[in-house]
Amino acid sequence: MREQRNHGSSAAGHAGATGTIRRDGGAPRRRHTVFRPMAVTALAVGLLAGAIAPPAVAPGAAAATSSAAVSHDAGQDRPELQQAVQAFVDAGFLGVQVRVRDERGEWTGSAGRRKLGASAKPPANGHTWVGSVTKTFVATVVLQLVAEGELGLDSPVDGYLPEFGLDRRITVRMLLQHTSGLFNYTGDLAPDGSWVPGLPATGKEWLDNRFRSYRPQELVRFALSKPVKFAPGADWSYSNTNYTLAMLLIEKVTGRSFDAELKRRVVRPLGLTGTVVPGDRTRLPGPYAHGYFRYQDAGQWKVADVSRQNNTLLAGAGDMISTTEDLRTFFSALNGGKLLPPGLLTEMREPHAKSDPLYGRYGLGVFVKDLGPGCGTVVNHNGSPPAGYAALMYSSPDGGRTVTASLTAGDAELDMAAYPKLLDGLVKAALCDGQPTG
Repeated sequence: MREQRNHGSSAAGHAGATGTIRRDGGAPRRRHTVFRPMAVTALAVGLLAGAIAPPAVAPGAAAATSSAAVSHDAGQDRPELQQAVQAFVDAGFLGVQVRVRDERGEWTGSAGRRKLGASAKPPANGHTWVGSVTKTFVATVVLQLVAEGELGLDSPVDGYLPEFGLDRRITVRMLLQHTSGLFNYTGDLAPDGSWVPGLPATGKEWLDNRFRSYRPQELVRFALSKPVKFAPGADWSYSNTNYTLAMLLIEKVTGRSFDAELKRRVVRPLGLTGTVVPGDRTRLPGPYAHGYFRYQDAGQWKVADVSRQNNTLLAGAGDMISTTEDLRTFFSALNGGKLLPPGLLTEMREPHAKSDPLYGRYGLGVFVKDLGPGCGTVVNHNGSPPAGYAALMYSSPDGGRTVTASLTAGDAELDMAAYPKLLDGLVKAALCDGQPTG
């Protein structure tokens, strides 16, 4: 019998589980392979600043001050990494956890504070809401199903999920690549540049609704109630709707929940101990650093601890929990060829020409960018839930060098104009030996 997703009750009373298990009505094939490491073609692969949504903050709020606490797993003294970590705290983040793995071994560091009102630093490997890093996990499972013949990368999504009445031109590839043209259910820009609100995902409205449960079908149907942004394949636009649909594809063709498939295909084979698809769970497993949301209410600045939040709002697109160690293990294995065959790994990292170039071009669940002759290319996907947290995940093309991190917001003013520079400094310090990349 097919496992059911347990999202609990919702104020709106949502639709039930998806329909048949396979397009042809047959039993799903259970064949699954974790691929051995193989050489991969060098690609232009790179860097993403995930959609971190910082809280509104009071001008002039003081930043947390603390020196980076470093554990020397390989007897390393890495002042350039310590400086790059501390820069995030100096810019207003409450806490930072960073893990770097390269030919010199593994380095872990933290800076700032674990919680407001306390002096303890964040745990070196605390659990965190990873936001859109979830998309890379979803894309990996979808591409495994493509490798096994369960899904066609260029097949119409409507053939697998007919209940939504999708445009037949929308393919599986378009979901993973963000070229479907579907409205982003957390809010999107209209063709004329005006903002079209979505489900509560920012500000005080999100804060007041942060424990509400959504079913993925509800998210998709809300998106489909809005006009499309462009014809399928005609342009590029980042949309959480694409990945909620991709998650539902996984569940339809396998007859299992995404949680069960991820455990079977990725979590257990790689020995990930802190990676969770939480469903309705609102609490982070311990240990964890607290994240906060600062907002203005009736002219008064207030701060709320948002360590607890229900991320069914971002099912398949940004709801997962993980640790810096698990993200390192996963991303190194993916880029090292252990999870996908070479051809699909190449397609995954083939950047789309029309995707936003600020932090890299988008492939199928990852961003890619050439950082120049001093460093070369990196692969990444960062992310954040609606508030309080951000996760960073970067790798060299062969998976040999990685940097993963967790950031938490507090009650200080965040200098988000400096955020791209902070990311650049950390990535170069970790993956480029701190060299300028011109």
